[in-house]
Amino acid sequence: MTLSRDELDEFSKSMARAGGRDSQHVGEEEHLVVSSAEAHWIQTGSPSQIGLLLRIPARSIEFFLQKIPAGEGSDLHRHVHESVHFVQHGSGWSEIGDQRVRWSAGSFVYTPPWIWHRHYADDGRDVEMIVIENSRLLAAVDASQRESMGNISFADAFGVAETCAPEH
Repeated sequence: MTLSRDELDEFSKSMARAGGRDSQHVGEEEHLVVSSAEAHWIQTGSPSQIGLLLRIPARSIEFFLQKIPAGEGSDLHRHVHESVHFVQHGSGWSEIGDQRVRWSAGSFVYTPPWIWHRHYADDGRDVEMIVIENSRLLAAVDASQRESMGNISFADAFGVAETCAPEH
């Protein structure tokens, strides 16, 4: 099989880009420090809010802020990427597939890919979390997807008994 001139040119360009990776120059347009005050807050389909931090120049991971009002929860949803929530303030629990887990400030909460999940804040204090996802990496190869079932518990959505009651 013989490659076309265009295919060879494209290969040469990709090799030249790879060689340029040794440069230590960081352009001034790169936002190396982004304040949480720069978050653009959007209301989700539930009482929770997501703070978009789109100026962070990461190419493979995404960072968000999430707020869940006391006594409320996010929507039941799933996505093809992994996510980790770092709990800054508050406490609560999550339904992650058929598991219920409790967490509090200082906890990291991991959600595997394509597992239905929902996060809840205990009564009395709002929850604030930092969310880290590998969604940009999957979006770069056109493999990102999210689905929501709305404000419904895992048990109600799938007709299963709750594995444990949330303890306060």
